[in-house]
Amino acid sequence: MTTPPTADAPQRMHAIVQDRAGGPEVLTLTEVERPVPGPVEVLVKVHAAAVNPTDWKTRARGRFAIGTTPPFTVGHDVSGVVEAVGPGVTRFKPGDEVYGMPRFPQPASAYAEYLTAPPRHLARKPAGLDHIHAAAIPLAGLTAWQALVDTADVRPGQRVLIHAAAGGVGHLAVQIAKSRGAYVIGTAGAAKHDLLRELGADELIDYRTQDFAEAVRDVDVVLDAIGGEYTTRSFATLRRGGILVSLPSSATYPTAEAEAAGVRAGFMLVEPDHTALEALTALVEAGKLRVLVDAVFPLADAAKAHELGETGRTTGKIVLSVLPG
Repeated sequence: MTTPPTADAPQRMHAIVQDRAGGPEVLTLTEVERPVPGPVEVLVKVHAAAVNPTDWKTRARGRFAIGTTPPFTVGHDVSGVVEAVGPGVTRFKPGDEVYGMPRFPQPASAYAEYLTAPPRHLARKPAGLDHIHAAAIPLAGLTAWQALVDTADVRPGQRVLIHAAAGGVGHLAVQIAKSRGAYVIGTAGAAKHDLLRELGADELIDYRTQDFAEAVRDVDVVLDAIGGEYTTRSFATLRRGGILVSLPSSATYPTAEAEAAGVRAGFMLVEPDHTALEALTALVEAGKLRVLVDAVFPLADAAKAHELGETGRTTGKIVLSVLPG
């Protein structure tokens, strides 16, 4: 006979935990103590958590960018329901459906049944969107929004080149740029061109058969999600005074080359922002933003989700289903 827990006993939950650096096999489903919301925090019952490249890179190196080391739980994107609120919270109440990218780049521990988050790192889930698709938006959507809107200030009539246009960030960036009235050019394999046209791309370059640096000219904004030689080769596509926003970080960013080409260039890192999340929500609810989900795995199969993600062959996002709904 099992003895029932006392009222003050810690409550438990399931989470994906890794205790060392390594491949997907280090991700294990473990029973751990459920977090308790502190002052100005909410406790979220997680329904879905998206998988992002930063997750498998963190897993492989065994530490977060800020230095946190194992054991830990990866994952930043989340959609769920507020279970409880800590002292001082006024934005949400228990029962509210929310989504977001809390604490980035610090650990959010989203591959779990519950997490705590600052309320201003979350927004109300878009009406009519299920948790699976809502969880796929925050990190990629905020990255695209902060690059194109906050950094590049894309305006109607401008020409925008988006590399890896069918990727997690790219397919949302295509739609965000189009919603701003831009002429959108994307690089992607030919098999994905019809889909990208449906999402609003005006012109597409098959990177396997065409050299984008020769095919594209007079661009106002480049969103570079690839890095390396793509960055320097993209300078030739920009008009003088144009801007390139790079997502992959580099210790040797080609600032001198950008200056010589008469363009602006820089690296940006996404950050939690409930105002931008609410702007993305408005686009979703207006039918101007659609998130693509390539595959859904149960929480226990997080390792399989990472294996798929690391192939680089997905279109859109991979999501872990934690609770139904």
